[in-house]
Formats: sequence, C-alpha cells, structure tokens
Amino acid sequence: MLLVRRHALALLVSALAVSACGVRSPFKPQPEYEEEIYLALDGTATVNVNASIASLVALRGMRLPTDPRARVDRADVRRLFEGPGVSVTSVSLSRRHMRRFAHVALDVADVRKLSQLAPFAWSRYRLDVREDAVDFQQTVGAPAGRAVNDVVWDGSEIVSFRMHIPSEILYHNAKGVQRGNILEWEQPLAARLAGDELDLQVNMEPRSILYSTLLLFGGTIVAAAAMFAIVIWLIVRKGRTAEAARP
Repeated sequence: MLLVRRHALALLVSALAVSACGVRSPFKPQPEYEEEIYLALDGTATVNVNASIASLVALRGMRLPTDPRARVDRADVRRLFEGPGVSVTSVSLSRRHMRRFAHVALDVADVRKLSQLAPFAWSRYRLDVREDAVDFQQTVGAPAGRAVNDVVWDGSEIVSFRMHIPSEILYHNAKGVQRGNILEWEQPLAARLAGDELDLQVNMEPRSILYSTLLLFGGTIVAAAAMFAIVIWLIVRKGRTAEAARP
C-alpha cells in the first residue's frame, strides 16, 4: 500500500513539473492535426505540420492511403507541401493510436502568402507592421477534404494551432501564454470538420525579445563603464587635490 502511494505521489509531482515547465502534459490528448508557426517580425517563418494521414485526407483532401497497414512514401508527402515561397526541410513518419502520422517542416519566405499553397489554403494570413506594434491574424475557414471511411474517431480528437511569438505579446485571444511566448488555439476535430471558423489574433511589440535583451544588456554595460570612469576620475581628482595641499 505504501509503495502504491509513493508511485501515485511521484506521478502527481511529475505532472505538476511538466505543467510548470510549459511542456505538454502526458495526460493531455495529442492533436490529431497540428500547425505550428515560428514567426519572425519580418514575415518569414518556420512552419511545422504534425498530423495523422487520415486528418490530412479528411481536412486537406490529400491523396494519401489512410489504411494504417499501407505504405506511405515520404516523397509523396513532400511533394504535397512543396510550392513557391517555401522550402520543405524535413519529412518524417510515425505511428500513434494505430494510425500513421506525418511530420513536415517548412521554411516560409512570407507567411502572408502561405495560403497560396494547397495545404494552407483554408487560412487567410495577415501581418501588419506599425511603428508601435505588429498585428498578426490567421483566420482558418472550412476544410476542403475527402471522406475517410476506414478510420474511426471517438470524438476526443483535437486540432491545434500553435505560435511562437518573437517579441513581447501585447494582446492575444488564445487560451493563455506558455513558457517561451507560445500561444495555442484548440478546436475539436469534429468542429474543424464541420467548418467552424477559428480566428487567431496576436498583437506584439515591433522589436524582438533578443533585440530588447541585447539593448538592455548593452545599456547596462555602458552605465557600468560610465560609473567606473566617474569613480576613477574622483579618485584621481582627490589625489591631485591632496598633492596640491601639501606645503
């Protein structure tokens, strides 16, 4: 009995530690479909798509085999995400819940033109750069998929959109901010299949966190150097005054 209690306590502490670190809890359902954007203030971005093959077919109409026993060619997945303004940097496959999953990473030259690619055509992207702020908005509309007959979802599946914000967040309509300026929006897969619109909004500082940190660090160094110079000057001046006062 004591051993069981110890295991339960260890499990609870582990879950709390995961939550405190901003890492996804192992008890939270993994997304059936996920888009993740690492945004830069100039509009460039790195985009990761982690999704089951079945969700890519049902939501984006990709012609891929949904049978978990069927072979999926990574070259076929790569071709579906290739297009002008993007560079596919990696494609990998995995298996979870008896389903195939694809993991695709892309470098994007301009996130505002991402909707020109078929996998992201269901979204409209807006990035407005002003002197005092940068506004980003992604509106996810109806899917353009095909029927999936050989996959049974139990209703607990979710769709996730995550963003890594490069500067201080002034406003957002996500559920909350995770460690590292990460925002996340979620929607049940059933609602996404039904075409319920999802509106992602972020308002951020026009200077990156790295730039602000370097600026603060540089200012601190300059202030310390100035203080050191003043102390040296006072010591030298005091010495000269004492020397002049001698007979």
